[in-house]
Amino acid sequence: MSRPPSARSEVVFDDFKPAYTAGQALAEANRCLYCSDAPCIQACPTGIDIPEFIRKIATDNVKGSARTIFEANVLGMSCARVCPVEVLCVGDCVYNHMGIPPIQIGKLQRYATDIAYDKGWSYFSAGEDTGKRVALIGAGPASLACAHALRRMGHACTIFEKRDVVGGLNTTGVAPYKMKADRSQDEVDWILSIGGIEVTTGVEVGRDVSFADLERDFDAIFIGFGLGPDGWLAAEGNKLAGIHGAVEFIERFKLGEVDLDGVERALVIGGGNTAVDAVRELKGLGVANVAMVYRGTEARMSGYAHEWAAAKLENIDAIWQTQPTGFARSGDGLEVTAVKLDADKTPIAGSEHGLPADLVLLAIGQGKLGDLVVDLDGITAEWGRLIVDGDGFTGRPGYYAGGDAANGGKEVVNAAAEGKAAARAIDAWFAADNSLRSPEGGA
Repeated sequence: MSRPPSARSEVVFDDFKPAYTAGQALAEANRCLYCSDAPCIQACPTGIDIPEFIRKIATDNVKGSARTIFEANVLGMSCARVCPVEVLCVGDCVYNHMGIPPIQIGKLQRYATDIAYDKGWSYFSAGEDTGKRVALIGAGPASLACAHALRRMGHACTIFEKRDVVGGLNTTGVAPYKMKADRSQDEVDWILSIGGIEVTTGVEVGRDVSFADLERDFDAIFIGFGLGPDGWLAAEGNKLAGIHGAVEFIERFKLGEVDLDGVERALVIGGGNTAVDAVRELKGLGVANVAMVYRGTEARMSGYAHEWAAAKLENIDAIWQTQPTGFARSGDGLEVTAVKLDADKTPIAGSEHGLPADLVLLAIGQGKLGDLVVDLDGITAEWGRLIVDGDGFTGRPGYYAGGDAANGGKEVVNAAAEGKAAARAIDAWFAADNSLRSPEGGA
């Protein structure tokens, strides 16, 4: 397991939401009404007792505040930075209905968890060894949350990760103005400090180790791999130099350096959250003219409105109701052929035009990897997303799943909640004397 190198293009970014000082945190915490029926808790997928952790900040019990957060969500540090709080806890704060600015829950959560990390506070220990072993596929948030919960229950865990770095999209894909790769690795180290979680990197399940191998050596399996490669636009010239998948490009500058010399005009194709992140990142990396090209309207874009509002503050343009149809070389750059679309997304006759660019990023979705395991009896997938119940059970005894593999690409906080729920279900399955390694386990 390796840490990201110090030479990374992402280091030029500052925090979009700077951390609170102690005085700011105290003042904000004292604004909280500590609602008894707190709608903010209901809006949090991990169910953090938000009024309780804020009250502890207000009474100068930061250590207790962080404990309240981590008991519910062991990825509370990263979620404080990357959660779309505007549509979750902050969006449900009662102050929104009173014409008063809502409590800045994410920034208060970051305040408490950052201090916990800086002070080296440890809250959890591994449970008494049960003799049970769980294999977890993928080292992203879902598997990390699942493994940590399982270790507290006393079960040994081995995480298999095909990359050399651990943390999933928290490490390779989160916008650097929210969280950088090395901070994600700090979280990984903190979670693994409980002991008894082995991480094996550079190993791809299905290629380097088979599911039969896992069923022979482990008592249960958690599937926590992420999404697949970037979707690609079916258009002439789509493989020309200068055209990249947005997720692949973001990973490159988060884990290393990219050379954007000579790139003055960039287009990002898509209207989701990855597209919005990509245009802001390109602007921050020094590209003078950046625009998002989306086939729908601003009102119908799938990216979060608050994220797009921030992009507009950075003088980033959008070209709405426009569909690229082809790419060609033009001098040292590219010419993107596009057509305008009507309200039904039907091409408008005679609207074909060219858009010049030096760099094009495709942010039109990622592949789903659930089909990789549907050959196993009892496991099914729909559009590449594994079908599971509320506890992450796949339908095949001993197999559970969570995070992007099962939800198709939701937030880190959803992955954390699903990983923890699966851990509880696995523990209950063990309590009923089940195991993949036993004849009755179905191996």
